[in-house]
Amino acid sequence: MARGGDNRGRLLLIILVITSLFLITLDLRGVSVIGGLKTGTQSALSPVQKFGSTVLSPVRNFLSDVIHLGRTRSEMEALREENGKLLTQLRERRSIDAQLEQLQGALDLAGKAEFKVVNARVISQGATTSFTQTITIDAGLEDGIRPNMTVINSYGLIGVVKTVYPSSSLISLTSDPSFRIGVRVAGSQQIGILSGQGTRKGVLQLLDNQSTIKVGDILVARGSVNNRPFVPGVPVGEVTSVDNAAGAVTQTADVRFFANFSDISVVTVVLKGPDADPRDALIPAKPVPTPVPTVTVFVTPSQSPSPNSTGTN
Repeated sequence: MARGGDNRGRLLLIILVITSLFLITLDLRGVSVIGGLKTGTQSALSPVQKFGSTVLSPVRNFLSDVIHLGRTRSEMEALREENGKLLTQLRERRSIDAQLEQLQGALDLAGKAEFKVVNARVISQGATTSFTQTITIDAGLEDGIRPNMTVINSYGLIGVVKTVYPSSSLISLTSDPSFRIGVRVAGSQQIGILSGQGTRKGVLQLLDNQSTIKVGDILVARGSVNNRPFVPGVPVGEVTSVDNAAGAVTQTADVRFFANFSDISVVTVVLKGPDADPRDALIPAKPVPTPVPTVTVFVTPSQSPSPNSTGTN
């Protein structure tokens, strides 16, 4: 029995060797037997491959979307951060430009009046125990500032120095209800007392009830002895309404301050006033309106035909 099994094994080995040689011979002669087997195998496995692709394709797409979404979110976060930085830089640039514009206007005003001044930044704004309308600036005794000095900006009067520290000062604004200033109506000798009301509006009381005042009149600081607390000629505000009540001892009017107290970033403190009153020289010129171009159209009337122009004899 053992010899029979050995013979069968040898026979199977001989058949495999002969078959291998036969296939190699056919392949060398150009008969694609192996290629056919490959093609048949691929054809047999094609349904399986298609099924696997159909099942796995959504998974691959999902994973791709998740990866892409992660990248997109990262890019969006980077863009948000970059936009935030740019917006911050833009706000800072606008703030700097506004401060430069205000400083330039104040220096122009001081130059016209020949004031000796020092510029300062506003570091806080709010009420104190004595005043409701105040600002604090970053200049003080070390910069030559003393109490009762006039404070201006590009529009005109801002207030008066009340308390001075080594490197800062407290300013009482003209809008403070306790604020009083002697003013003169520009272009005249009419004088009065202007009081703050806690807003951008003030109330004027003329000392002479017979004086004539009208809407649009400009008020300037009358000035004080030795230019403290007020230097003369600084623009203060404009009359917006007049109360001509019969029998009143004084004439009153509402005034709109030139300064915008809610938007003060830099101010100028007058260290030394002028040698002479500048009078109305510091009042800004009113803008000249731009003329609107007009077009003139000439129409030439047509001649009317005479009644006999078409008749015959």
